[in-house]
Amino acid sequence: MKSGLPSSVYRRLDPVQRYGLRLTLVAVVMVLIAAPFSFLLFQVLAEGPLTRFDGDIADRLNHWVAGHDNWIAFLNFISWLGKPVTLWVVTGAGVIYTWKNGAHKLTLFLVATTLGGSIVSTGVKLAVDRPRPEVDHPIIEAFGKSFPSGHALSSTVVYGAILLTFLPVLQRRLRHLAVAVVGVLIVCIGSSRLLLGVHFVSDVLAGYILGVAWLIAATSVFEIWRIERGRPRVHVLDEGVEPEEVEALIHDPDDDDKTDEPDSSKTLTA
Repeated sequence: MKSGLPSSVYRRLDPVQRYGLRLTLVAVVMVLIAAPFSFLLFQVLAEGPLTRFDGDIADRLNHWVAGHDNWIAFLNFISWLGKPVTLWVVTGAGVIYTWKNGAHKLTLFLVATTLGGSIVSTGVKLAVDRPRPEVDHPIIEAFGKSFPSGHALSSTVVYGAILLTFLPVLQRRLRHLAVAVVGVLIVCIGSSRLLLGVHFVSDVLAGYILGVAWLIAATSVFEIWRIERGRPRVHVLDEGVEPEEVEALIHDPDDDDKTDEPDSSKTLTA
């Protein structure tokens, strides 16, 4: 053992070892993410100054939207894109498509990432037990606890996982645009919950932080497993998590039929 750590742990964390540098970088990212989340959590549990700011912002946002039916309808639609039933439909469609086309590793990535994110969201909500904001002009009724925002966390995980799964299907010049569009969608979903008066600012920020943390963790574990299988490393925001299987998803099965058919011209010549 070195530095008081078991040899197996040391080999994994030592930057000179095969995966050490990658795991070290992931650990640094997770620490950087944990710091702001811990601050938000402490403020909520201790009812610190941030909670008073939260309440004031919730009232102001609610006042801006109350009485504007068109805006409320639009915000409800955006919020609907982050509802659990919508996200499970999106995930289910991705799972069925990848499994049906033989991309079973991508199916596993989607199921593990989205299911794990759902468990994290529910667990933290129950542990913190924060009530919803009480605004002057209630617009919609939301059930469950407030911290963190399930819409913000789950939309980050689900749409992020779908993006990383199917990114290579797009032309290379469109991939960064797709990342931007998904990012804007996720921000809009979280913002809609604020404007509808069912979440505090800290709820939405915590949802984003936890969602990004879980997505990074799941992607990192999948990539390590990928390297263990002898696959080359990938830049996930440019190539997706498993570009080889995505190539199979866009493969035209008719091509196989054509290759199996005998060449009629050669048959006639013979």
